[in-house]
Amino acid sequence: MTTALVPTLAVLVEQLDEAVRAPRAGLDVPHAVGEALRPFLGRSGLLTPEQEAGDPRRYLTHLLHVPDDGAYSLVAAVWRPGQRTAVHDHIAWCVVGVHRGEEHEIRYRIDDGRLVEDGHTVGPCGEVTVLTPPGDIHAVVNDGPEVAASLHVYGADLRRRGTSVRRCYDLPVRGRASG
Repeated sequence: MTTALVPTLAVLVEQLDEAVRAPRAGLDVPHAVGEALRPFLGRSGLLTPEQEAGDPRRYLTHLLHVPDDGAYSLVAAVWRPGQRTAVHDHIAWCVVGVHRGEEHEIRYRIDDGRLVEDGHTVGPCGEVTVLTPPGDIHAVVNDGPEVAASLHVYGADLRRRGTSVRRCYDLPVRGRASG
C-alpha cells in the first residue's frame, strides 16, 4: 500500500524498510525498527493535521503504510485526554514511538484467572517501546491534558487483518502484587 506520504514520512518508510529487511548487526528486527523510528518522533510535518486531530468519541488509528510484501504496517494512533484502549495483546511484534504528548502504559500478566498489574510506564515524546508476544498484555491511556499521538510499527500486514490486536481481556483486575 503506497499512499501519498508527506516527505518526512516517506523518509521514515525508507528507514523502516531497511530496518525490517536488513537490521543492523546485533539488533533483532523490532529493536532495529525502534532505532529507525526514534529520530522521527516529535518532528513537525510527519503527520497531517487530520492524522493528529483525534476524535472526541474514541482513540483513532490511521494505517499510514504497508509495503507491497506486507512485511510490516505503520500506524498512527491518536488519543484525546481520557481515551484508552481495552486490555489487549498483539498478533506480532510491535514497536511504539510516542510522537506527541505522553502515553501511559499499564502492563498486565494473568494469574489465577485474573489480570494482575505488572508495571506502569509514562512515555514522553521520543520514547520507544518494543512489545513481543507472548507476554505483551497491556492497555494504553492518555491521562494527560493534551492530545497524544504515537507511531506503531507491527510485524504484520494490517491491510488483511485490520487490527494488530490478538485478543482483548475482560478479566477481573488485581493491583500489583507486593513482595
